[in-house]
Amino acid sequence: MEVLVCLAEQPGEPVTKEQLLHTVWPDTFVSDDVLTRSISELRRVFADDAKDSHFIQTIPKRGYRLIAPVVGVEHIPPTSPTKPPIAEQVPGSPLQGHRRIFVFFASAILLGVLARPRVIDIKRWFPVNSSPPLIQSLAVLPLLNLSGDPNQEYFADAMTEELITELSRIGALKVISRTSIMRYKKVDKGLPEIARELGVDGIVEGSVLRSGGRVRVTAQLIYAPKDTNVWVQTYDRDLQDVLTLQATVASAIAEEIRVQMKPDEQARFHFRRPVNLKAHEAYMQGRYHLQLECDSVFKRNSAKVAAAEAEEAEKYFRLAIQEDPNYAPPYLGIWEALVSSPVPGRDWVPRAKPQLVKALQLDDSLAEAHSAMASLLRFDLDFAGAKSEFQRAIQLAPSDPDVHSDYANFLASVEGRPQDAMAEYELAQSLDPKNDRMADAFYYARQFDRAIELYQTQAQSRPGDLGVHLALANIYALTGRRAESLSEWQRLAEILEYKSLSAAIARAQKSGGYNEALRVLAHELEVASQTSYVPFSIIASIYGFSGDRDQAFVWLTKAYEARDGVDCLREPLWDSLRSDPRFKDLVRRVGLPQ
Repeated sequence: MEVLVCLAEQPGEPVTKEQLLHTVWPDTFVSDDVLTRSISELRRVFADDAKDSHFIQTIPKRGYRLIAPVVGVEHIPPTSPTKPPIAEQVPGSPLQGHRRIFVFFASAILLGVLARPRVIDIKRWFPVNSSPPLIQSLAVLPLLNLSGDPNQEYFADAMTEELITELSRIGALKVISRTSIMRYKKVDKGLPEIARELGVDGIVEGSVLRSGGRVRVTAQLIYAPKDTNVWVQTYDRDLQDVLTLQATVASAIAEEIRVQMKPDEQARFHFRRPVNLKAHEAYMQGRYHLQLECDSVFKRNSAKVAAAEAEEAEKYFRLAIQEDPNYAPPYLGIWEALVSSPVPGRDWVPRAKPQLVKALQLDDSLAEAHSAMASLLRFDLDFAGAKSEFQRAIQLAPSDPDVHSDYANFLASVEGRPQDAMAEYELAQSLDPKNDRMADAFYYARQFDRAIELYQTQAQSRPGDLGVHLALANIYALTGRRAESLSEWQRLAEILEYKSLSAAIARAQKSGGYNEALRVLAHELEVASQTSYVPFSIIASIYGFSGDRDQAFVWLTKAYEARDGVDCLREPLWDSLRSDPRFKDLVRRVGLPQ
């Protein structure tokens, strides 16, 4: 908007790139790319063709010229619905502060009018319908990084994630997850189309500009079915207020769409402690590396990439704690980094548990920390405590799809309630429509054909995801598709760069058939477990599929002693052992709900 104002101050006259950069970004070094993107965005809003422009003309190698008629105004009466007339610039129009507000055509309604240093609300100048459109669901698109520095992308992404987190606290509002919206980063699609794909009424889009110790966030709310602006504001804050800033933006959006908030939700919006800048910076870097760890499933060498990124994330989280020991999120971050450690739970849980406890002591409103505590209690076989923590997490973040998916897994694999789990999975899917959440639901409901189809799709897009191939190997075994099951095990071995295992499976299958291949597979994993982490429950399941029940229970006993996968005895994986008295006794010892 400031680029537009700068051009409008000299209508019909060329304005050089240097002049625009110096005027709009006087205290920040930015590249020409930032200016180019600003011009492109203006043209998009005004539906202007760069080759046949009626608004902004490019002056090759020099700059730009505003060729639309301009009218200078001092005030637009709030009750006047008429458009400003199309005319030449009125001579002698007064300057208000260091910015003159120009209105040209009615198209300027599409943009907010932003002035330094205060927040300007578009509704001060233009009449709006007193009854805003009904918006019950939102997607926050990735905030645009206006710094021109690719190294600042992590900051814009972190601001996007934090805004989504704040809005996800509102129980009456459906908010699409970060994992779905990040697919629209730098994607050229119309907002109505994006809204249809995500199943939402409203879209929030905007930008972030970080300069020195200041941050400027511009956000606008669009009613997607009609592609109309509902609200626009710009916030200029000290970086120390960055957490308060996100809560302020979220609260303003909630107020604009008149969503009903519970008293505790309102209270959380209004309480934010100042953040130590170095601590927050390190925390955001840690979150960035955690995301790279998650994204590793899209790569073939996923195991190595994931381990390296988790280690890097933990380093940044510990640095954040050094800078500010009373800042809760980094403690939770360490937990998340350690969860994916390629070591048994009995090794990493003692290291991670104090971090999680500390996070909750510092901030009991962290939904992710309650969900993590539920997983920890589940590991400790405290199922009643785990259920309570899941329910608390859902109460705090009703739009978090991960919390709903984790609770659904608990309902299915621990409590043996696949239909109730299905409802939670479906809710998670609606909150994260661009990522499959239903394959697990169909697996637990024993709708194996539907699960296979979805897992196969996941395997194509996420070739390095070990969990997907393991799920397929198990389902193929459960449904009698033996050759396909062994093929998935060979694929797992290849992903882990365990080529000798893949060859051993092939030789055993050729010489002794399916059961012999499974026994060789189980034996090879037994040997590997002596030097690296192999879940004992996996070895037990392979013996179970091979028909060797005695060895299956030997390894299930080891799994119980190590707290390794025995909290999932309700899942279909163990159907072939379920009638054995030894299995019923194990269920009793584990303490699963009857």
